[in-house]
Amino acid sequence: MMNNQLMEVPAPAISARRQARRDLVAALPWLLPALTLIVTIVLFPAGYLVWTSTRDVSPVGVDRGSAGFDNYVTLFDSPALGRVLLNTAIWVVGVVVVTLLVSMALAQFLDKAFPGRRLVRLAVIVPWAASVVMTSTVFYYGLDPFYGVMNQFLVDLGILDTGFGFTRQPVPAFLVAMGVAVFVSLPFTTYTILAGLQMVPREVLEAAAVDGAGSVRTYWSVIFPVLRPAIAVAVLINIINVFNSLPILRTLTGSIPGYDADTTTTLIFKYIQQDRQVETASALSVVNFVIVLAVIGIYLRIVRPMRDE
Repeated sequence: MMNNQLMEVPAPAISARRQARRDLVAALPWLLPALTLIVTIVLFPAGYLVWTSTRDVSPVGVDRGSAGFDNYVTLFDSPALGRVLLNTAIWVVGVVVVTLLVSMALAQFLDKAFPGRRLVRLAVIVPWAASVVMTSTVFYYGLDPFYGVMNQFLVDLGILDTGFGFTRQPVPAFLVAMGVAVFVSLPFTTYTILAGLQMVPREVLEAAAVDGAGSVRTYWSVIFPVLRPAIAVAVLINIINVFNSLPILRTLTGSIPGYDADTTTTLIFKYIQQDRQVETASALSVVNFVIVLAVIGIYLRIVRPMRDE
């Protein structure tokens, strides 16, 4: 008797479940276009990529059957993979951290009232509006050791005795690429943080000043907690964009032989274009995807940007 009573589901609960199912069915026609895009543009290509990574594909693209996990074994046996993974970590962490620090300072500056602020704000957008390939190409030719204007400017200042091949050697070219990546990432990050600054109540800042709080204490105790969601969004988008960035590195380091200036993203295209190893490139793409998900998951777990909400 008691067991039967415990197993009985209240009528309101059954009615709520039925209503939820009706609402879902009613919403499906409106959700169908978005679901179709997700399946055709995201899920199907991702599934096909995973499937390709387990196939034996010839250099001309002929599927010769299943390869199991042999492509992953080939990938992890590659002597270049360790250096490339290290380059990728340096690339992502370096660009994202420097971009965030510079953007926070720049956003604080642009939040102040000063003559010409509107023009300065518009100027910050220029690297974002310009093509990334075009920006990278400007730096590539500007740093040419023989006719680059940037190289000649450094020589005229006495910093260099003669033109230096910044984009001809792996380490200098990689550092230049990181600088360009920071340059093109600043507008989005700066404006995201600047939007967060607009959410800081002015009366709270005035109250902090009345209580005698200094600028540093006010920033970390009042402003920064409000900025945390904006910073979290900016960092997440930058991690994804920088990790998957191809045009900057392809333009500035693509002509350098070997893998000393490569990240996992550029290595994927070298596997395809130079080595004709589509299956190995697919395996590396899957590894790339898993790494990005892991990094984002760890970041959200540690930072927990919405814990104060």
